[in-house]
Amino acid sequence: MYIERVPNRNSPPAVLLRESYREGERVKKRTLANLSTLPDEVVDNMKLVLKGAKVSMTETIPDNFEVIRSRPHGHVMVILETIKKLGLDKIIAKTSSRTRNLVLGMIIARIINPKSKLATARGFHEKTFSNSLGKVLNLEKADEDELYDALDWLVNKQEKIENKLASLHLNNGSLVLYDVTSTYLEGNGCELGKYGYNRDKKKGKTQIVFGLLCDQNGCPIAVEVFEGNTSDTSTLESQIEKVRKRFEVKNVVWVTDRGILTSSNIKELVKAVEGLDYISGLTKASIRKLAEVEAIQLGLFDEVNLVEFESEDYPNERLIACRNPLIAAKNRKQREALLKIAEEQFELIIKATKREKRALKGADKIALRVAKLLNKYKINKYYNLDITDSGFTYERKQELIDQEIALDGVYILRTSVDETLMDGFEVVKAYKSLSSVEEAFRCYKSIDLKVRPIYHYKGDRVKAHIFLCMLAYYVEWHLKQKLAPLLFEDEEIDNNYQDVIKARRSNSAVAKDRKKRTEDNLPVHSFRTLLEDLGTICLNTVECSLESGKYVFDKITRPTEVQQKALDLLSISSVCTH
Repeated sequence: MYIERVPNRNSPPAVLLRESYREGERVKKRTLANLSTLPDEVVDNMKLVLKGAKVSMTETIPDNFEVIRSRPHGHVMVILETIKKLGLDKIIAKTSSRTRNLVLGMIIARIINPKSKLATARGFHEKTFSNSLGKVLNLEKADEDELYDALDWLVNKQEKIENKLASLHLNNGSLVLYDVTSTYLEGNGCELGKYGYNRDKKKGKTQIVFGLLCDQNGCPIAVEVFEGNTSDTSTLESQIEKVRKRFEVKNVVWVTDRGILTSSNIKELVKAVEGLDYISGLTKASIRKLAEVEAIQLGLFDEVNLVEFESEDYPNERLIACRNPLIAAKNRKQREALLKIAEEQFELIIKATKREKRALKGADKIALRVAKLLNKYKINKYYNLDITDSGFTYERKQELIDQEIALDGVYILRTSVDETLMDGFEVVKAYKSLSSVEEAFRCYKSIDLKVRPIYHYKGDRVKAHIFLCMLAYYVEWHLKQKLAPLLFEDEEIDNNYQDVIKARRSNSAVAKDRKKRTEDNLPVHSFRTLLEDLGTICLNTVECSLESGKYVFDKITRPTEVQQKALDLLSISSVCTH
C-alpha cells in the first residue's frame, strides 16, 4: 500500500490510499481510501508507517480507527463511470449542474432499484439513504419536488438528446428496429390515458402506447408516447418523419413486425419515399393463402430451412420462407396434447347423455356444455360437431390439422432490400434482431426498470417518465454488452446459419448456463445479481482518533475477484469517490 497525491485541476489534489496488484504480467492499482480530509501531518505520519517507520502514534492507531457509516457504493460508481465513458452526461447537458445531477441520479436509481420519486428522493437523503448516490452527486438534501422539476426540464430536452444519440448510432443505410407496446396508468386524470388493446391484461385501466426506436444492435435511440387508443400501424408515420427530418438519415431499412408495417403502410409510407426499404413478416392468414395456391413448396423444408421465392400478390418484393424445426415439433406436440384433453372432456359429455339417471338431454343444454369446452381451449376450428336432443358426436377435421402441421414453425418475411445488399440469411438475421426490442420492453415493464405503475397525471410528466426509463435502458444495454462474460448472456454473434434459423443459443452460452461458471471459473450472474454483488463494495466513513484530534476519511471496500473482473471489463480502474 502507498499514498498518492493526484492533481485535481483547480481543486486541491486528492490524497488517496492505494494498493498495487498484479494481473498476469500487468501491474494494476486500486484505490482503498480517500484521505483528502486528513491534515498533512497525519498523512505524512501514515506514509512513514506504510514504509515501515515507527512514530509515536503507531501503537494506538489500530485501536483508534472506527467505521461510523457504510454506504453501498460499487454499483453506483460502476453505472456513473459508464455514463461518463458513454458521454451521456454531456449529451444531457454540456456543463455540470444540480439539475443534471438530479437527472443522472434518477437514471442510476432506476437501474439499481426503481421506485417512486418520493422513495427515490428519500434514498438520496443523508439520514435515509439506501446507497452512496446522494453523497456522490451531492443530492443528500434533494426532495421529490426537485425531482419533478428535473423531469420537466428533461422532457424539454428530449429532442436534442435523441438527435445526439441518433448521430452516434445511425448512418445512411442503417437498419432501424421499431416496435410498439402499451402500459397501464393509475387513475383517470392523464390526458394521454385512453382505453385500448391492453397488453397488460388490466381490465378497467386506461393506458398509454409508446414506440421504441433502436439501432440494428438493439441500442435504444428514441421513444415516443401516444394516446392509449392509438393503433400500432398509425404510429409508424411519425417515426419515419422523425428519422428522415429530425435525425437527417434519408436511407433507412425499417425492420418491424407485421402488425405495424402493413401492406397499406408499405404502399403509402415506405414505397412512396425514395431511400426507404423494409423488412417485415406476413400474417398467418397470408402464409396459409400462399401455401394453398402452392406459391411456396413446403416439401423443400425437408432439405433446407430457408427458401426464397416470389409471388404475384407481392410485386417487387422478395419473400423468404423459414422453418424452425424445433418450434414445429413443439407446436405439433402442444396441439396434439390440447386435442387429447379436449376429447377426454367430449367423452365425458357423451357419457352424460347416455347415463341411466338424469341423463343430459336437449340440444340446447348439450350445446351449452360443448360451447364452454370450445371457448376454454379455443379448438372449434378443429372439429365437425353433431349435436341433437339425445346425443353428441364429434370428428376431427384431419385435413385442416394436416395443413397446420405442414405450416408449423413456418414464417415468411417480406423485404424490398435488393439481394446484392442483403442475402436471405442476412434478412432473416435482421428480422430476428427485433427480439432485442422485445427484450427492451421486458426490461421496461417487468425485469429491471419497472416503468409501471405510472401515477403521473400530467401528459408531459408521463412522457418524461418513459424517456427517463429509455435513458436508463440505454446505460443498462451498454453495461450488459461489456459485462457479458460474467452474465448469462450469449457473447457470440449469431453468424451460424442454423443457430439463426432455429433461434438457439451458441454452444458457449449453453455451457455457461449448464456449469454456472465462466471460462475463468468465476460464478455467472444475472445482471440484477451482479449489481447486487457490486453493491457490497461499500463507501465506509472512518473516524480516526489521535492525540491531535479526531479525523474522518472515506475508505472503499476491497473488491473481490468477481467484482474486480467486472471493473476490468468496464475499464474502471477503481470505485473511489469524486
